[in-house]
Amino acid sequence: MLTQTLTTPEISTAFHSRNDDISRARSCAADRQEASDESLVERIAGGDRVAMEVLYARHHVRIYRFLVRLTGNATMAEDLVSDTFLDAWRSAEHFEKKSSVSTWLLAIGRYKALSELRRRPSERLDERADAVQDSADDPETTAHKTSRSAIVRKCLAQLSPAHREVVDLAYYQDKSIEEVAQIVCVSPNTVKTRMFYARSRLAELLQQAGVAGM
Repeated sequence: MLTQTLTTPEISTAFHSRNDDISRARSCAADRQEASDESLVERIAGGDRVAMEVLYARHHVRIYRFLVRLTGNATMAEDLVSDTFLDAWRSAEHFEKKSSVSTWLLAIGRYKALSELRRRPSERLDERADAVQDSADDPETTAHKTSRSAIVRKCLAQLSPAHREVVDLAYYQDKSIEEVAQIVCVSPNTVKTRMFYARSRLAELLQQAGVAGM
């Protein structure tokens, strides 16, 4: 039986070639990790799946938290997150850079959530919607935040949907008035008006619940 024996130079060449491949792969991955969101979307438009994975890793938690508060249903929110990034994958080439990537993703998620809620108006709220926590906190801090956050969420739930979403986008998503206007498809002045009434009502509700304002 014949066997092929590699010479020392051949073994060395194969070893270095493999190391070069690994280095290039790591370099490409690091490059994507450091890339801007806009750069990632450009790469996604070209079919770069690794860029899609990086964009998902950066934004899926904030998209989920927005959607779970908007729908009140954790299971629905999880499905909507997947739909949102699938749509982003398919429409990346149409991203016009008129807004930030996170604003674009939130707008996609909101549209899909509202469409789903219209399709399933009787969908019951999911108790897991209150269970989004920061894993970096210690148990005592988590308990305090959970208690306060639960009260805040209950107060937010008493606002109208239009008022609730502008508060969520401004405070939880850290969006400007102009960005909120882009996401909810209204004028900046309308956002300001909604925010004024939302904050006034929320302050009343929080005071009644014994919690300091946001």
